[in-house]
Amino acid sequence: MKTILVDAVNTFVDTAGNIFGAMHDLLEEYPNNKIILTGADDKQFTQFGLDKMPYEVFTLKHEPEKTDPDYFKMMLDNYELTPEDVIYFEHNIDAVESAKSVGIETYHYDKDIKDLDGLQDFLNENL
Repeated sequence: MKTILVDAVNTFVDTAGNIFGAMHDLLEEYPNNKIILTGADDKQFTQFGLDKMPYEVFTLKHEPEKTDPDYFKMMLDNYELTPEDVIYFEHNIDAVESAKSVGIETYHYDKDIKDLDGLQDFLNENL
């Protein structure tokens, strides 16, 4: 069963640490393991409420950023996963391209449009 990788700030949570409830509800429809990905450092981790998430949170504290493919290689190694074991959605197009470059099936989630139907279609097609 594939793991769902979830972008943290500006996707699953806002900058005040509020969880996007409708997205959380959607994710809860899937029995898959979920991991929230962020680059947040220790201060940001608390500031964005990432210490209060319903899923495990992975960060490399900006070393490197998610726009660097090494971020995703290190994350996969940390969890002993392969690109085929995961799918990912992310608001930052450069981070989307970074994840894709290491073979992760990735969906660009537009944080302004908040297209949950498109996200659900992506999840259904790739899980």
